[in-house]
Amino acid sequence: MARIVRIQLQMVDLAPKVKRTDAIQSFVSQETPIVTITDADGAVGMGYSYTIGTGGSSIMRLLADHLAPRLLGREAEEVEAIWTDLEFHTHATTVGAMTSIALAAVDTALWDLRCRRAGLPLWRLAGGAKSEAPCYTTEGGWLHIPTQALVEDAIAAKEAGFKGSKVKVGKPSAAEDAARIGAIRDAVGPSQEIMVDANQGFLRDAARRRANALAEFDLGWLEEPMAADDVEGHAELARIAPMPIAVGESLYSIRHFADYVARGAASVIQVDAGRIGGITPWLKVAHMAECHGLAVAPHFLMELHASLVCAVRNGMWVEYIPQLDEITGQGLTISNGMAQAPEAPGIGIDWDIAEIDRRAVSEFTTHIGEGV
Repeated sequence: MARIVRIQLQMVDLAPKVKRTDAIQSFVSQETPIVTITDADGAVGMGYSYTIGTGGSSIMRLLADHLAPRLLGREAEEVEAIWTDLEFHTHATTVGAMTSIALAAVDTALWDLRCRRAGLPLWRLAGGAKSEAPCYTTEGGWLHIPTQALVEDAIAAKEAGFKGSKVKVGKPSAAEDAARIGAIRDAVGPSQEIMVDANQGFLRDAARRRANALAEFDLGWLEEPMAADDVEGHAELARIAPMPIAVGESLYSIRHFADYVARGAASVIQVDAGRIGGITPWLKVAHMAECHGLAVAPHFLMELHASLVCAVRNGMWVEYIPQLDEITGQGLTISNGMAQAPEAPGIGIDWDIAEIDRRAVSEFTTHIGEGV
């Protein structure tokens, strides 16, 4: 083991590759906090998290003022102890998105450092359940996209080997959503998975009606039909919906997931390492889900989640939304629609350090510790 001697904080703003709209918002930019941790032996780990356009400056101040300084002198291998200490240190803002996103950037850096010191890829060190996982694509399914373009994208995805496509719902009427999904089902046939995502756009009555309107299309899941904190509403819907209910991208604590699992309010768990606080709590949620016979299909961050899905037995899907290409070298390898677990030591991301340095927003670059 070796103590932490230096931390570097940076933030890079990445523009989405395509226009992204859903029932409640547009994804305008990915503010990407990046934490680099160096230990006394010179080993380095890099971690990150993200926003969809707001809050990045606050997260960087939280890291610089309250989290990163507490890392100095800690044994880098004591990942669980560090995560717990940082969570308790920020108890006044926990549980909340800002704190969890900041914690995630630190925790993924610590796991990267741990894996590199061990000479192992994340998927092996965290469990090693399998070496590949199926992908579904979201990039061609945004709410503003016309029906014919949705169909063409789903056909192209199937031909490329992807096992499924996800489409946003939340048009003014259930009939309009049903027409769009029906056209895709007719085009790709019965064996290809279709998932739909409401992005918390419905109240309870509308969610029930929309689930019934989409019943005939044999959906892989209905995602975030209602507000993420409406556990009771999701539990009621899960009991009567003809398709699985998926929840998780807007939950920021293992305790939030515990409520959903205990109530039977979701059967697909979409825990996001960048939003729940990192790899440490992600694995807790995944194992909790496995104990209840539930699948894990994490939201976004395919470059990181491919390794985590392959680490656990109940890892079900990787969501294909490329976002780190501009600041990485070799990207995620996908073969016939299957994400291949990276074999290089670390969390599986080949960072382009020079490009990160070039793009980093100068006002948020901070160096803490020895030799700075």
